[in-house]
Amino acid sequence: MDRVEKLTKEHYRKSMEARFKEMVASKGLDAVQSEIEDLDWESTFFLRHLPISNISEVPDLEDEYRKVMKEFAGKLEVLAEKLLDLLCENLGLEKGYLKKAFYGSKGPTFGTKVSNYPPCPKPDLIKGLRAHTDAGGIILLFQDDKVSGLQLLKDGDWVDVPPMRHSIVINIGDQLEVITNGKYKSVMHRVIAQTDGARMSLASFYNPGSDAVIYPAPALVENKESKDLYPKFVFEDYMKLYAGVKFQAKEPRFEAFKNLETPANLGPIATA
Repeated sequence: MDRVEKLTKEHYRKSMEARFKEMVASKGLDAVQSEIEDLDWESTFFLRHLPISNISEVPDLEDEYRKVMKEFAGKLEVLAEKLLDLLCENLGLEKGYLKKAFYGSKGPTFGTKVSNYPPCPKPDLIKGLRAHTDAGGIILLFQDDKVSGLQLLKDGDWVDVPPMRHSIVINIGDQLEVITNGKYKSVMHRVIAQTDGARMSLASFYNPGSDAVIYPAPALVENKESKDLYPKFVFEDYMKLYAGVKFQAKEPRFEAFKNLETPANLGPIATA
């Protein structure tokens, strides 16, 4: 984890910081006077691990960084699958049920969003990352151990998630809410930009395969009312909808799929 943090911060300074500052200057973001609602104060890139890795193709990465991130992803994959089995145990589901529900025809999808949140002159007007729930399955977050910013919504209040050294924060996404029939809920969260200190964040998403059919586990559907709580859909179709409404409430996303009778009505399935 120390090597990942060191190399991630070095990569940002060498390859991304200048571009971020150019973007800020071009949009005049350092002098805004009103709240910005269509932009996040973050510098990001994405690494795909499963089903096929793209680490060798991402530009500007040092060889050592590629190697370390590949090792890191392998350990996180094992951790994610252990956590899914713990959730099965908590829910009374057979071991391996959630992993199987995620599998699809080619196995799960797994990737890491690498983010840096530089110092922001107007944190009251520009969010580091606007409030949202994650679309996918289980999320493993390795965050900065010094600079804070992550908040989650609990009982109507925003609660700080403090930086903790050598820790992984676990978050639940929309797919697990559906499969567990609401026993686990996806968590609304956001990032508050800071005026001093750059915050590092590596969010690794262990998600269903693109063609996995997602629906509540029959063992967790207790009656007719609970059967109708969540829809049945293909994960890739959910992601297509999510892309346009990420920063809106999750409930309308679920409702949109309830109106479709069967997965066959959802259009072509992208499996690449």
